[in-house]
Amino acid sequence: MTAATTIIACLIFIVLVLAGASMYFYNVGIRRSKKDFLEEDPALVKLDHPWEHEGEWLGSQPVETLHLESADGLTLSGYYIPAEQPSYRTVILVHGYSSQGKEMGAFAKLYHGMGFHVLMPDNRGHGQSGGSYIGFGWPDRQDIMQWIHYILAKSGPRMQIVLHGVSMGGATVLSTSGEHLPEQVKCIVSDCAYTSVKDILTYQLKQMYKLPPFPLLPATSLVCKLRAGYFFGEGSALKQVAKTHLPILFIHGDQDTFVPYEMVHRLFAVAAGEKELYVVPGAVHANAYFMDKQEYKDRISRFLGRYLAPVRE
Repeated sequence: MTAATTIIACLIFIVLVLAGASMYFYNVGIRRSKKDFLEEDPALVKLDHPWEHEGEWLGSQPVETLHLESADGLTLSGYYIPAEQPSYRTVILVHGYSSQGKEMGAFAKLYHGMGFHVLMPDNRGHGQSGGSYIGFGWPDRQDIMQWIHYILAKSGPRMQIVLHGVSMGGATVLSTSGEHLPEQVKCIVSDCAYTSVKDILTYQLKQMYKLPPFPLLPATSLVCKLRAGYFFGEGSALKQVAKTHLPILFIHGDQDTFVPYEMVHRLFAVAAGEKELYVVPGAVHANAYFMDKQEYKDRISRFLGRYLAPVRE
């Protein structure tokens, strides 16, 4: 075997290994499937009363299941709880990675108690919504825009809309913020969001597998583009908040090691609209609310009070 043949054989072998590895990581992280690895992640604290569950309260509510078709033809589902009294306020609650709309029950109860109508969509690739992949907030931003227009068609142009997302949901609402939104969207609450798809996957690749991003991340990004329609580099909440005029309340626990705490400071620094930062001492990922429910509620209530008209006129 000549030297040239050996080099070619080695290159082919490397390409095949890289292709196989990138398909593996696409299937693990992006393809729609049960994410068993989350159960073993030490950065995710398992509580006796998980933050996403308010099953008894949710079961007592008149939940209406809504459906719409995404721009690329997926059937999306969402769950709507009307306010107890006439109200000109609606919150759209956006869930995190490998979750679903109804697991935002704790936040639904919080906002419902403040006089809001509540919509809890299932993101594409989650719950009852269609889709074979997870969008990490990037294609999902367009879905949230459609839900916004759905609410306005359902409730009328006087409705005021708040977007509130947790973890991947936080990145979703921040990514939505940079789009051309109707004036009825008044402000955004982002809890423990990441800066970009590329940043969080780079971080998790290092944390979980002790691997550098190159060349595996670019190769997996290419697979994602071919399979799911987006490159990792496209999904940047940083770039989106730098374009927005909307007020944003950023929330993050200072003990978060799943979505690193430093990311909220980078997001806050570039946000172009009015902004507020609420750091929750001692809170790990997605548990800021449960560290001090009353303080969390008070912070949100004061923030919303600056930008929303009364519940009823």
